Amino acid sequence: MKLLCRTARSNLQAPIFALLLTLFSVPSNAASSLPDFADLVEKNAPAIVNIATLQSARSRGVGRGDDIEELLRRLAPEDQLPPDFDDMPSRPRGGVGSGFIISEDGYLITNHHVVTGADQITVTLNDRRVFEATVIGTDELSDVALLKIEATGLPAVSFGDSEKIRVGEWVLAIGSPFGLEFSAAAGIVSAKGRAVPGNQTNYVSFIQTDVAINQGNSGGPLFNLEGEVIGINSQILSSSGGSNGVSFAIPSSVALNVVEQLRETGTVSRGLLGVLIKDVDFALAEAFSMPRPRGAFVDEVQPSSPAEQGGVQNDDIIIGFNDREIESSSQLPFYVGQVRPGSTARLTIMRDGAVIQLNVVVGSLPGSGVASANPQVEPPRANTLGLTVSPLSQEAQRVAGIVGVRVDELDAGPAANAGLLSGDVIIELNRLAVPTIEAFGLAVETLPSEGFVPIRIWREGRGTTLVLELE
Repeated sequence: MKLLCRTARSNLQAPIFALLLTLFSVPSNAASSLPDFADLVEKNAPAIVNIATLQSARSRGVGRGDDIEELLRRLAPEDQLPPDFDDMPSRPRGGVGSGFIISEDGYLITNHHVVTGADQITVTLNDRRVFEATVIGTDELSDVALLKIEATGLPAVSFGDSEKIRVGEWVLAIGSPFGLEFSAAAGIVSAKGRAVPGNQTNYVSFIQTDVAINQGNSGGPLFNLEGEVIGINSQILSSSGGSNGVSFAIPSSVALNVVEQLRETGTVSRGLLGVLIKDVDFALAEAFSMPRPRGAFVDEVQPSSPAEQGGVQNDDIIIGFNDREIESSSQLPFYVGQVRPGSTARLTIMRDGAVIQLNVVVGSLPGSGVASANPQVEPPRANTLGLTVSPLSQEAQRVAGIVGVRVDELDAGPAANAGLLSGDVIIELNRLAVPTIEAFGLAVETLPSEGFVPIRIWREGRGTTLVLELE
């Protein structure tokens, strides 16, 4: 009887074990279909570089917004601080990032945010050679920087077409996370045409991936399976500062356009239409007899703008730009920004239920291309309005077609209360033009002690007037 029970149990266990083996075994053909990145890494590793930056000490008299010193000031009463605290130099600041070589004569790409403000940039090649790099130009809006090292015969990457990449395709990132000299991470493209949440401008339509990107990966390349660069790793979306599987890369099509302009002229020019737009929701689509919501609804056409001159009207719905369909309003700035100023663009518009075509000569986006080659920046200057300002470079004035002073930092005061933001360009103060720091200082001196005064600024491609309340 015991033998029969043992046999019966054995007969039951056999199919269970077989089922478990079936569930947890990986078919050989499935395993063989997974990509092998070893050859890709081996081929491209020599072109990947580590970037270390150093920002020299600056006088505390320049501003009071730097990390440790400002924290000490907030925690300690004034009578407990050293008497010469404001004149004490801050510590040199360092940073790390990644980059990659694009030509055998030493040109390489990284992110703008990796090198901005750096006084010294050190590039370490994969073979451990070390070079000092020169900034050829940087572009803040695309977060692309072009550097140069004095070397020849260098290995270089090849570029692919980022427009052809599809959601679900495998990609590989190589860079220097946390300062580690060389690290590879794989994943898939999880979305395309992505605007980063919280970004007020949308001149880059990011490639979103689930590749593990961390601090230090910025500026490194994103490869497709053919070993071609189709993106530059730029940002992550994270609540902790670490990788949460949502990372963003600048498409190679955008980067190459920026790099070409930086190499030729040192600046980047972007197209401008001069319209205020928003998404078309279900209600707007119904109101304007559209089969479905799509396109960019024109809320307002700016006076004397390229759009107005080209015949665009309020309440138009832009559904196409140069034969590219516009599904959401966030796509339009990106497409317009890729067009060189002065060229003619073709707009497809829905107006009064009919589809029409308009040809518009694209203008130039103010402040769209400001490059630097290790510049000597004048310290920002403080004033009683609660802000610090600095000169607007000649290149910025030329590209933007405006003159004024740039807002660098804001403290509590009339300017912050009025809604000014860091990066705004002040054009007029109390109806007086302020083309220079000196003119701005004189305008401040003539302000009344109390009351309301207008201040005209340029922000995100258009001018607006705010009101300062002086007390």
